Order: sequence, then structure tokens, then C-alpha cells
Amino acid sequence: MPVLSARALLLDMDGTLVNSDAVVERIWRRWAERHGLDGDEVMQVVHGRQGYASMAVLLPGRPMEQNFADNARMLAEETADLDGVVPVPGAPEFLASLIAQGVPHALVTSADVPLATARMAAAGLPLPALRITAESVGASKPDPEGFLKGAAELGIAPEDCVVFEDSGAGIESGRAAGMRVVGVGARAGLHGPDAVVRDLREVRVETVAGGVRIHVG
Repeated sequence: MPVLSARALLLDMDGTLVNSDAVVERIWRRWAERHGLDGDEVMQVVHGRQGYASMAVLLPGRPMEQNFADNARMLAEETADLDGVVPVPGAPEFLASLIAQGVPHALVTSADVPLATARMAAAGLPLPALRITAESVGASKPDPEGFLKGAAELGIAPEDCVVFEDSGAGIESGRAAGMRVVGVGARAGLHGPDAVVRDLREVRVETVAGGVRIHVG
């Protein structure tokens, strides 16, 4: 069972704490159909990124102004559609453990504030005190900006942070920030995180002098 030492945890939301795959599939497959794209290929791109960044990959010739406008509409659709949004197994206990032990942690998500608030509430999960959302950054994952900002606002060096992520873009982002990454779920295992778990039931965090130990697997 791998053990990682850290001083802070940076947590992705979708696919890591919250299972929103049903909504993401509905919204993005409709989008793919509108634009004459293959739904399966679209789904290979969209996880972990902000919507406008996914659109830039999928429609490389389209002006970014259109992507930003389309992204705003998509976010509104996703925020209104909470059918099937549930916690990832073990997420309630995992977050409760961090709060009870006073472990420094932050949410680092590609969702905006309304979407993050709605999905965490739908899953019955508490919002961490520090949240880095789409409004907080100028660049989407896989750019490391979000994770670096989370570490800076916690006052913890990047190398002392461990990221929890499920997507290729998110894992790449955490690594680019100089952090170790625990991959959550089957998707994560395809992208070479430092450790991988099926879900958060396989993670235990204990406080020790100078930080925490993260037991995974």
C-alpha cells in the first residue's frame, strides 16, 4: 500500500469527489450532435477541461469568442441538470476526515462557482473553505495555474501538495505544477498518476508531525 507524505491536498471535483458523468454525457453528446462531431471522440476530450478549452480542441477553426459564449450556455445547462449527480464512493467520509483533522485542502475545479456549488450540494458534500474555480484562473487544465494558485493560497509549497484527480488533463496539470498525483477511478489509471485508487474508500489520511500521511490502495 503506497504512502505519500504531504502538507496539503488539492482536490478536483468532477470524477474525483462528485460523479457527474451522467450529466456530462447528456450535455456534451447533445453539443457534439449539434456540431456534427462524433460523441465518443468528444467525450475523450472534455473531462477535466473548462468547456471553452475543450471546444478549442474540438473546433480548432472557431473563434474563441464563440467558444466563450457557447461555454457560458453549457455551464448554465449543466448547473440546471443535476439528475444523476452523486458522490464518488468514500467522498463524504474522506472530506469529513480532512475537516475533522484540520488538514489543509482546497477544491481546484474547472467548474464555475454556480456549477461547483450546485454539484457539491447535489452530492451532499461540504464545500472546502478554499475553492479555485473557473473564475479564479486565466487558463484551463492541463495548465497548472489552478493547482499552483491553490497551493499559494494555502501557503504550501507545490512539492508539499498532493493532487487528487480523475482526468488526463487534470493529472497533467498537477504534474506540471510539480505536485504528486493520486488518480481516482478507471479513467485516471490511463494517465500515469503516482498512485491510483478505484474510489475514495481506498484512501486514508492521518495527521503526523509536520503534515499528513496519505495511505492509498
